[in-house]
Amino acid sequence: MVENIIVHLNGGESPMDAAMSAITELTPALTGSTLTPIMVFAPLVFLGGITGVFFRALAMTMVTALLASLFLAIFFTPVLAAIFFRRPAGTAETDIDKAEQKGEGRVLRWLTEVYESALRWSLFHPGMILLTSAVILAGMVGIYFQLGSGFLPEMDEGAFVLDYRMPSGTSLQESDRVLRHVEEFIRETPEIESYSRRTGARLALAIAEPNTGDFLIKLKKERKRSLEEVTSELRRKIVSSEPAIEAEFPHILEDLIGDLAWSPQPIEIKVNHDDAAVYKEVAKQIEEWLPKVKGVVDIANRTIVIGPSHNFRVDPEKARLAGFGVKDVADLQAAMLDGEVASDLIRGERLVAIRVRYPLEYRSSTEKLKSLLLTSPTGQTVPMSSIASVEVEEGTTEIRRENLRNMSAVTARLEKRDLGSAMQEIQQRLSKEITLPPGTQIEYGGLYEMQRESFLGLTQVLLLSILLIFVILVFEFRSFSHPLAILAATILCGSGALMALWITGTTLNISSFMGAIMVIGIVHKNGILMLDSEQYFTEKGFELREAIFHAGRRRLRPILMTALATIFGMAPLAIGVGSGAQLLQPLAIAVIGGVTVSMVLSLLITPVLFYQLRQRGL
Repeated sequence: MVENIIVHLNGGESPMDAAMSAITELTPALTGSTLTPIMVFAPLVFLGGITGVFFRALAMTMVTALLASLFLAIFFTPVLAAIFFRRPAGTAETDIDKAEQKGEGRVLRWLTEVYESALRWSLFHPGMILLTSAVILAGMVGIYFQLGSGFLPEMDEGAFVLDYRMPSGTSLQESDRVLRHVEEFIRETPEIESYSRRTGARLALAIAEPNTGDFLIKLKKERKRSLEEVTSELRRKIVSSEPAIEAEFPHILEDLIGDLAWSPQPIEIKVNHDDAAVYKEVAKQIEEWLPKVKGVVDIANRTIVIGPSHNFRVDPEKARLAGFGVKDVADLQAAMLDGEVASDLIRGERLVAIRVRYPLEYRSSTEKLKSLLLTSPTGQTVPMSSIASVEVEEGTTEIRRENLRNMSAVTARLEKRDLGSAMQEIQQRLSKEITLPPGTQIEYGGLYEMQRESFLGLTQVLLLSILLIFVILVFEFRSFSHPLAILAATILCGSGALMALWITGTTLNISSFMGAIMVIGIVHKNGILMLDSEQYFTEKGFELREAIFHAGRRRLRPILMTALATIFGMAPLAIGVGSGAQLLQPLAIAVIGGVTVSMVLSLLITPVLFYQLRQRGL
């Protein structure tokens, strides 16, 4: 902003008067160029869901900082400019360009000469510029479809979670034996610094089953292999040596978000049908088919089997003859297997229930349960088998409902593949390669569903931001040619963001999408600087083409300064040094790509588009 004020100082005025004159002239442009990026970030404050949690603080910080910068640019910067800068005595307003050239270095002078030639050629060859714009737009669309997509960027947080599940009905002792073998693999891995394990039933976000648990594993800061390489090796060892255990390797943040949103896996295929046997069978088929999709790992059928169940079916007539009621038999069965609370014991600050039940040797098998003697309230003693049958039901499953419908779900994770392309392949192949019975409904949830919802919200923010920017520019310039030229070049700058993501192999996720939105908020200011100066020269009596040429000449330096400042400011974030830094790395890459391209598009395409629009009377 200081640069904008310097070039407007009048030689015959005192420094303070010159600064006041300059700031009075530039205040509309400063206000417009500040309000427009605020219109980009303001809608993010009201964005809901996980995306809103990530970027609401960023949006509020940016809005506050932009408002503060506007205040400083209007009231503080002019005072410093009047104190520290002087124009050589006798410099007339018509000699401003010559005075500027004297203050330019060798590199900037060379860039100015190259730009002057390019701008003059562009103004006299608008057809080529418009054709180039169309090519850029087509290339942007092509790159978009080539990019992989995901919800969160791939991150090396220096730690990960190993979720595991043993077969249903596995005893705690057997689970512990298998997991001690897994611990040997963990200790053998040189990149692992420490770990902790939880096994068995517990109260987490939901009730955990006795055959489930997790490891929390921390990696060393100095290591030769990445987190993905470490998890791949552990997965291979566990699958080959302990095939009974199902293991998953989510990242810390991914696991937390998944648990909070009840969508813990990237891929979740939900199966609905009125017949429970049908949807369970379809889920089993999908589980067996998913390994055919490249990059899909950690496949799990979420039809949770809770183990075999013992059903006591009482014969009411036989029980009555023996002196039992059905409730009497049910109470005895509960006392034998589950026990009854006889008393309480105080341990420290906890009240512990004392439960009394049959010894294990009397209830360890179905045959022993059948032979147990029961005494009725009338004093008769009969074996259990004489009044009730004990049936063992294998494969009892949990009932999972969504929107009041029973369902099963098959989940999976990805290795060395993006979420978008994997889900696209699954959707295309599943209905062709698996025969779905009539009435079967397939839905896709997990992080993929969250990605679609987040992209929809961010797209709405982007479109609303463009609309608000257009309205502000119309009020600022009082014409349609200025905002149309500025926004057209600004949207084309999105090609730079997509190109940077494609070159670096970065997926389009909520972080890089946010970076593309920030590009819209940043680069349009270059167009405002350019066309605001055009108005100044037009009022001085210059012909339109010459006014645009002089405006470009004058605004080259501030546009280069602001663009380079943004690029160098984002560079450390784009490098992604440190654990967890990859979360915002795609954002920085997208911003750097968009701003780099904007240095060319704002200086060439914006003035040419504006000239063509004005020629057509807009």
